[in-house]
Amino acid sequence: MYTFSNKLKIGSFILMAVGFLGIAIGFISMPSTVEEAKAIVASHDDGHGAHATETHAATGGHGADAHGGEHDASHDEHVLHQLRNKPWAALYVGAFFFFMISLGVLAFYAIQRAAQAGWSPLLFRVMEGITAYLVPGGIIVFVILVMSVLHMNHLFVWMDPEVVAHDELIQGKSGYLNPTFFLIRAAIFLGGWIFYRQYSRKLSLQQDEANDNANFKLNFRWSAGFLVFYLVSESMMSWDWIMSLDPHWFSTLFGWYVFASMFVSGITVIAMVTIYLKSKGLLPDVNDSHIHDLAKFMFGISIFWTYLWFSQFMLIWYSNIPEEVTYYITRIEDFKLPFFGMIAMNFLFPVLLLINSDYKRINWFVVLGGIVILLGHYLDIFNMVMPATVGDQWSIGIPEIGAVLFFAGLFIFFVFRALATVPLQPKRNPFIEESRHFHY
Repeated sequence: MYTFSNKLKIGSFILMAVGFLGIAIGFISMPSTVEEAKAIVASHDDGHGAHATETHAATGGHGADAHGGEHDASHDEHVLHQLRNKPWAALYVGAFFFFMISLGVLAFYAIQRAAQAGWSPLLFRVMEGITAYLVPGGIIVFVILVMSVLHMNHLFVWMDPEVVAHDELIQGKSGYLNPTFFLIRAAIFLGGWIFYRQYSRKLSLQQDEANDNANFKLNFRWSAGFLVFYLVSESMMSWDWIMSLDPHWFSTLFGWYVFASMFVSGITVIAMVTIYLKSKGLLPDVNDSHIHDLAKFMFGISIFWTYLWFSQFMLIWYSNIPEEVTYYITRIEDFKLPFFGMIAMNFLFPVLLLINSDYKRINWFVVLGGIVILLGHYLDIFNMVMPATVGDQWSIGIPEIGAVLFFAGLFIFFVFRALATVPLQPKRNPFIEESRHFHY
């Protein structure tokens, strides 16, 4: 049985403490007035603040100066909102990213249960441990959403009544995009995901002590039903929590696109945690073939993500419809490094590192590929959230790094604490012997 080592526990606390400090610095340093915002922009070396000045200078004439002054005031107010959004957006990206990993693992776990897979039962306790983060991670995301509804931030522009009053497109979507229904949906999604995780784990543990396979069969039925709920709720969640940050834009592929990102991230973490536990001698029956299969999924879903990304990008870019293509123009013009870096990290690196079958059996190679994949999909979420919330005032600084460290520490603590509560190997799963002798 695994013991949650003091070193790992202390390490997770240190990550949380340092991360919390970084998040706090972000909130403390955010501007409270237009003058403070202008001073921050002026101090940047990248010229973000030059646009308003150039626009004003180009107008010419006294009448145009008056108009330009109104434009400048509006622009300055907009920049203030963007800069005040920065720590909130950094917190939201970090919170959603680690929650997404846990949710991706839950989907993979349910698929293994529903498919009655023979190769993976040895990894079930690892998956159940990682999904333990669903509860704290889900609560944190929900709290951020509630704070948005209470107007403590401006992440979701459609929640601002003044904006909606002057925006016919958002008014047309108000039957769906309204704060009350938004929170009700979020509660239903989180409730369904957490219920399945808790109940499925309960059945899994009961199966170890049972004299028959009744718990296993019941878990199979619940898993199959859950996958139907998951497919619908995950798509709607991606519309609500991510796509509605840009309420004028939509993509019919978006639910699948977010799913691919969370799925490959989740599988990557399964592989990395499994390799760590095996290196400690705690999963003696897990062999190179299990790692090979996880690495195959990492490779395959990375290709699947690329297919979805390109399908969405190419169709929108080629059709060149203004209200659609602006989504990518913003990202290409203002987010060049994270946008193109994400593509390299989520496609080129997995292909180069994991295309060879032999490399999928080398633990350090899989871990290296996994680190690149996780960083790439953090950038993916970063690219989804930041353009709509902070515009060209983005950076990867203390608040962003602090949020990653804080949620990484929280994630490690809850995952490894859950792994330490029960034996790491199921005893009475009907396919456990097949899993022990699995060879590819």
